[in-house]
Amino acid sequence: MSMILKELRKKQGLTQAQLACALHVHQTAVSQWECGRTYPDRETIIKLAAFYRVSADVLLGLA
Repeated sequence: MSMILKELRKKQGLTQAQLACALHVHQTAVSQWECGRTYPDRETIIKLAAFYRVSADVLLGLA
């Protein structure tokens, strides 16, 4: 999941801080997701999927 999140963010040309602002989370949360230290909760996965216009399965590496 971490590589997928980073790849999607970079494709959009966003910084971690910009993504964090869009999702109303701290930049450190985005950094930790991308490093694989922590994972977004279910609600945040849904927000990320909507933001990137992909399915949650894509974010989870299932599609």
